[in-house]
Amino acid sequence: MRKSAGILMYRISNTFIEVLLVHPGGPFWTNKDAGAWSIVKGEFTDEDPLAAAIREFKEETGTNISGNFTELKPVKQKAGKIVYAWAVEGNMDASTIQSNTFKIQWPPKSGQWKTYAEVDKAGWFSIEVAKEKINPAQAAFVDELAQKLAMQKS
Repeated sequence: MRKSAGILMYRISNTFIEVLLVHPGGPFWTNKDAGAWSIVKGEFTDEDPLAAAIREFKEETGTNISGNFTELKPVKQKAGKIVYAWAVEGNMDASTIQSNTFKIQWPPKSGQWKTYAEVDKAGWFSIEVAKEKINPAQAAFVDELAQKLAMQKS
């Protein structure tokens, strides 16, 4: 079974919550927006899931992350992959991300190999907009984070 681990970074200004999402790089995702964005995440096998999530955050954004990590309930994506996630409060300039890259033959069977960034852009989004942009299964992470933060306030 394939599994990923990721970080849902959030920031609060006044009472407004924003979450950081990333858009996958590569030709398949070029013109996709709604449902294409994701928390910062990546696959792992024998690694501790939180350690994998922290490593992936560095690989996909170029930024080291630390803080009080809050575990969120894992979700199962449409293709069957289990995604483990942690929320953490933080802030970064989404326009300055530096992602690792991957090579793919494109167009398929063309013999031409091209290099793409694993993540081609990042952005801060309100809870409502994030739920429109994020992979549908991962919307549960955004909902759970909003519920936890609302409970902390009351």
